[in-house]
Amino acid sequence: MKRAICSGSFDPVTNGHIDLFERAATMFDEVVVSILTNNKKSPLLSLKERLDLLHKVTGHLDNVKIDTFDGLLVEFAKAKKATAIVRGLRSSSDFDYEMNIASMNKELAPEIETVFFMTKPAYAFISSSIVKEAASYGSNVSRLVPKPVADALANAYKR
Repeated sequence: MKRAICSGSFDPVTNGHIDLFERAATMFDEVVVSILTNNKKSPLLSLKERLDLLHKVTGHLDNVKIDTFDGLLVEFAKAKKATAIVRGLRSSSDFDYEMNIASMNKELAPEIETVFFMTKPAYAFISSSIVKEAASYGSNVSRLVPKPVADALANAYKR
């Protein structure tokens, strides 16, 4: 089985992320979308909220599974018997950053490939950080994220 890992904080998951999941799902038998739990970060949305949202927005993808992990991504990928790690690239600065990580992962787990997907131009400017900032000021982010995510952000900023 060809299993790929797509990881991130997904705080929140965006339309760009979903496009990445959909494209990866056509190339791999199984795609594990996994939230990295990082105690050094303070996410806006709780882990439970992010898990629930990922389940909702990937429900149409039969071969996508949702999970969480902490620690090194490459160790998680080995534990899941993944053949690939999938990463999205929005810009050349993303490539520079991701290339170093991919090289280190290859050193630690030569059997796991890193596969880069170029972000579609329509999503190249979208990041979770930008979406959160816009939502924090009450902007309509419904064209950047799925409806359940837009609703969750609106609720989070009412707190």
